[in-house]
Amino acid sequence: MNRQLTALFAAFEALLVVAIGVAIPLVPLTLLWGIQYGLAIDWAVFWRVAVDTWLLGHGVDITMMLDPVTATQFGFPTAGAPFTLTIALLGFALLTVLLGVRAGRRVAETRYRIMGELVSLITFALASFGVTFSALHPEARPSLVQGTLLPTLVFAVGMAIGVRRTRNQMDDRGSSIRDWVNDWPATVRAVVVTALRGGAAAAAAVLTLAAVVTSAAILVSYARIITLYESLHTEVLGGVTITLGQLALLPNLVIYTASWLVGPGFALGTGSAVSPLATQLGPVPAIPVLGALPPGEVAFGFVGLLVPVVVGFLIGAILGVSARRTLGGRGLVLAAIGIGVVGGVILGLLAWASTGSAGPGRLQDVGPDPLAVGGWAMLELGLSALAGLFASLRKSPAKLDGLRR
Repeated sequence: MNRQLTALFAAFEALLVVAIGVAIPLVPLTLLWGIQYGLAIDWAVFWRVAVDTWLLGHGVDITMMLDPVTATQFGFPTAGAPFTLTIALLGFALLTVLLGVRAGRRVAETRYRIMGELVSLITFALASFGVTFSALHPEARPSLVQGTLLPTLVFAVGMAIGVRRTRNQMDDRGSSIRDWVNDWPATVRAVVVTALRGGAAAAAAVLTLAAVVTSAAILVSYARIITLYESLHTEVLGGVTITLGQLALLPNLVIYTASWLVGPGFALGTGSAVSPLATQLGPVPAIPVLGALPPGEVAFGFVGLLVPVVVGFLIGAILGVSARRTLGGRGLVLAAIGIGVVGGVILGLLAWASTGSAGPGRLQDVGPDPLAVGGWAMLELGLSALAGLFASLRKSPAKLDGLRR
């Protein structure tokens, strides 16, 4: 493939990612425009809503003003006062990352990889600028700078992952970073590798269990969720549109559940708290999926708090089988600290990405406290991983005797 075809291919990939992201909310909104509203409303309104939804999914701030009917329907405070939405619908960001990985893998297979990457990123940035500019409106005004840069940054992360994975598969000669790491002393390398693998695995395990708990909560609270749907008095297409919006919130909900399992929990408005030990809520928007909020029973909460402890212990026990060959007692302690730090940083960053303002008034404070989540995760994962690492030494009495000496 020559330079011209590579550039065209890379630009088309970038445009396709933007088009898919905007089309997901735009298609049901267009059907709603044609079937339920009978083309009576300007289609540009639905275009702006779709673009704002896509931008919000990438962390773009949107300054809004709600009309009285919408504010009353969703239980928001008095309409007319401007407020800023900052909470990200992370489902769209996740989709952009996955599509970026796909684009990066394809670009990496061409002869002009660097040029393809630059063309993809520039095209994506221009497309993001274009759709953001088209959505500017006094009632809902996204940040033009953020709308250009943040989606492009998310796409760039996906592209970098795709390019790196493809080049690692195509080139077995390694890299300068890998060679530099291989020159480290064996003990240092073992501590770092154990910490990175263990911390990432622990965070992934907590998120996986959080996804299971979230799914179970939705199934158990199915009747309550249906009641909230009925209270909105939407037609079928309106219900489908609301459902798609809630699907975009699913990654946020999983992170909220992970924060709940770690201990600090999350807020659904200023002064509210949803934690394993208690649930204290004021008025919340009539969003159906919120019917799955935990009841706050103490016994159930203590069971949830065991999740990061058990995960850390199992990760430590599994990694300890291989780490004990090269690590002494001090090395195991450092590895356990590293597991806690890596896992806590990952969960804290995810909590930070999922929090923000979801509306006016009390709803300006929604989501977990990133510092609390990261700190508690470090403590729980680190201590339990330390117990797991030393528990694995029981399989090697000679090694344990050496550590005691």
